[in-house]
Order: sequence, then structure tokens, then C-alpha cells
Amino acid sequence: MKMEGESTALKKNLIEWRFSQYPKYILLPIDENHDQIRSNIKNVVFSEVTPRPLERNIRLVCVSEDALVNILDMDPEIANREEFAEFIAGRKLPYGALPVAHRYGGHQYGLWVGQLGDGRALILGEYVNKLGERWQIQLKGSGQTPYSRVHDGRAVLRSTLREMIASEACHFLGVPTTRSAGLVVSDEAIVRDVYFTGNPRRERAAVLLRLSPCWFRFGSLEILARNGELAVLRQLADFIIKEHFPDILLTDENRFIRLFSEVAHRTLDLVAKWQGLGFTHGLLNTDNMSILGLTLDYGPFGFVDSYDGGFVANCSDGEGRYSLSKQPDVVVWNIGQLANALKPLLTSSQQVHMSHILKSLDTYSKNKILETFLMKVGLKEERWGDEQLIEKLLDMMQKTGADFSSSFRQLAELEPSEMVSEVKLADKWSLKRLSSHASWGCWLDQYRERLEKEAVDASSVGLFEDERRRRMLSVNPVYVPRNWLMHEAIVDAEKDDFQKVRFLLNVLRRPFDVQPEAEARGFSSQPPQWAYALKISCSS
Repeated sequence: MKMEGESTALKKNLIEWRFSQYPKYILLPIDENHDQIRSNIKNVVFSEVTPRPLERNIRLVCVSEDALVNILDMDPEIANREEFAEFIAGRKLPYGALPVAHRYGGHQYGLWVGQLGDGRALILGEYVNKLGERWQIQLKGSGQTPYSRVHDGRAVLRSTLREMIASEACHFLGVPTTRSAGLVVSDEAIVRDVYFTGNPRRERAAVLLRLSPCWFRFGSLEILARNGELAVLRQLADFIIKEHFPDILLTDENRFIRLFSEVAHRTLDLVAKWQGLGFTHGLLNTDNMSILGLTLDYGPFGFVDSYDGGFVANCSDGEGRYSLSKQPDVVVWNIGQLANALKPLLTSSQQVHMSHILKSLDTYSKNKILETFLMKVGLKEERWGDEQLIEKLLDMMQKTGADFSSSFRQLAELEPSEMVSEVKLADKWSLKRLSSHASWGCWLDQYRERLEKEAVDASSVGLFEDERRRRMLSVNPVYVPRNWLMHEAIVDAEKDDFQKVRFLLNVLRRPFDVQPEAEARGFSSQPPQWAYALKISCSS
């Protein structure tokens, strides 16, 4: 919490703004040998590291004014100062910085790969804002760490821009997520093989300023359990409980079971949000799963356009392990790996309790996802037949190639009686395509009948229809960060034209509101044909 009498005014420069003097992570084991190679590190959670600043013509690409003001207590004018760009570039560290890289492991594509860790990111320090919230500030792309692999350490403009846009968009869409406060680019060249085809190309280095209450992942605990570092495992688990789960008492002998249950259910709540927006993470390895149930490490993600449950965002995922429809099952599997990591801390009876929790997760996930989709079609209470109603709608979308986001939004914009009118459907491009399905009329009759069942409990059918529309408009966005929109912004940004990036960020601050200039640019229109051929990889 802020000390009594401390100013809560927004800070205009980096002399006024400073990190907390004592970051909480200093209570955990930190390796102080900067030169130690990653394969030899044991019994630590972090390693001290010095950022390697970007050089050569650093430019500020964009900022999130919301993150600056409401998380970092910074006046937006600070972004106009040269020192702010130098801060993100790693050249000017505010008072109180203690840079560390986090050590973790992970399962990738279902296989244990051992120790990983922050290879191109480091935590600079912690900041407690005027609301008493503690945030860890991280640089992504700030140089090599003890956990870097070959050619690691730097990040490219392409990938950092995607994370900047998507993480801020997800926040305003109501998705729990890490945040991005700002992004800089330089003329420093790095080489990346974008699609792993043996055709590398030169790209420009960029650094992203990321924010999160913490950066612990499932893999943070996995590496300690796998290596038998049980004292540190217990220390870290207790630290996570104390700092991030205050409702769980450290004196509770069942605290690790309570921690597991809370993390599991938060994570499945997150997945239900993803499914309801057509968001596909693309790389759901256990090292990319936040212990706080946040969307973490945006890489080869994508928001599905023409609905397809088999949509794969990552072109490197040849088997479709991380496709849209498989995300809930993969996450339940990942939660099982978290359970394995915590088992050494449990008694035999507690392990039995954990197994019961695990067995309940599939049902919990299905119910949460159904609840999410019922809200999208304006229904509040689950009734018999609702699951089939939603499944049929998605099946018709897939078979007609209807757009996921636009179909739900356009369902909200018309009354059910208007959804068979060619005149009313004329300017609803995706709903019109959906209505071409032979079963559309039958589904619409079922939908109307289902709405009428809830309307009986309302004071009037008219009031219920207003409520249905209001509810649907509040959960079905007009705009999501589609790959084609980000691609256009990235192409311009690589030419030092940042206008599209900044405009897109501004539009996505109000994703549920129709915005005239965004409409004029076609942001909610049918994506251009070339957009469907875009490929995204995990190369960054």
C-alpha cells in the first residue's frame, strides 16, 4: 500500500516515478552468478540479469494510455519524453530496479522438455500503485539471460506488436490477461526464420513493456518438482498463496489443495472466455499457463474468422493439438501436470482429494462454456435442450462459413422475427450467410421458443426483448484484433508508420461500441480474401 501522505498525482517523469524499494520476489532464491549457464542452475526461482539495451535510433511505437494511467500512475505526457523510450529500451532504469529472469520448465506439445525460463524477458522490478495493487514490470526483448537458447534474447517488431495489441484488446473484451504498457523499436537487425522453412530474413528488434501481478506459470512449480527441489517448491507455493491468494491461510494444512482448486477453476473460467470470443491461444504449453488464470505469452494466437472448431492459429501445430475446439481438453490436461507438480507437498489423503477435483474439471469446463454461449444468445438460465441449441448454431456457422464474431453481434442487432427477412438481412453480411443453411428456419423457431420461455418470467415480452438485446450487445463485440487488421498495422509499422497501430489500439479500447471511422475502414466488414491465407508462427 502507498505510505500515508505519499502523493497520488500522476507522475510526469522518471525522477518522480520509481519502483518499490523492496520487491517481494527478493524473498525467493535468486542466483547472483550472471555468467552461470542455464543447465547448471538449481534451487533458485530467479537469476539476476542485466538488460542489454537496444541501440540505434530508438522510436516509441505506441503506448496503452489506460495501462499508464490506471496501473503505473503515469501521466500520458510521459510518453512524449525521450527518457520513457529509453526506459522501455532498457537504457534508463528507474530507481529501485532489480532485474531478474525467471526459471521454469514445461510440457510442450504434451512432452516434458525440462528447464526453460525467461530467454528474452526479464522482470525489472515491482510497482505498488495508488490503488495498493502490486505489479511486476517486465521487458520482453531486452537481451540474453541465463535461460536463453540459440539466437534468443531479442524480440522482433512483428511479434511484440501482436502481443501489445492483443493483450490490451483482451483486457477491454473482459478477458483476464497480462497487460502491455508500451513498445519501442530500433534499427538493430536480428534474423528470424518466420515459418521455419530455411528462409531467414532480417527484422528489426523491439522491446515490449509488459505488466502482470506476477509471471509464475504451471512450469514454475513443475521444474522444482521434477528436479526434486522440494524445499524450494514448498517455499514458492507458500509465497504464491501469501501474495496472490489471500483467502487461503498459510496455517491451513489443506492450503495446497485449496491453491490447486482455485488455480484450476480460474484457468477454466479463462478458457470459457476464450471459447466465447473465438480466441485460440495457439501454444498452450504448461510454461505458457499463468498461475493466476491470466492469458499469458501471446504468440501464434488468432481470433477465428469463418467459424471452424478445428481452427489452428499456429502454423507449426501440424496435428492441431491446440485448435480452438481442443483448448478446454488441453487445458484440463495441463492442470493435471500442475497437480503432479504439487503432489510432493500433499499427504496421501490430500492426493485422493486432488484426484476428485481433477475428475470434476471436465464437467465444470463444459458447464462454464455453455453458460458463456447462452449469454451470447441472450439467455440467462440453462434449460433442457440448450446445449443442442448452441451446438446446432455452431454447426451451421461452420457449414456455411459464417463469421464467428460478426454472426453473434448481428444476432444481437435484430429481433428474432426479423432474422428471416431478406430486407433486414441485406446489410448483415455474416448472418445472411448463416441464414443460407437449410436448417436456419428450424433453428430460429427453436430459438424463439426458448426466448419465450424466459420471457414468461419477465414483466412483458417487450421489456424482455430489450433486455435480450442489451445483454447480447454487452458480450458480443463489434471489433476483435483479427489477424488481417494486425497484419496491415505491422506492415506499416515496419516502414516507421505507426498510425494504424495507434488507431487500432484506440478502437479496441471500446470493442462493443460501433465507431464510425472504424466502420469506414471496414473493421467489422467481411475480411478481405487474402486474410484467410495468413499464417502465424511461434517465431518471434
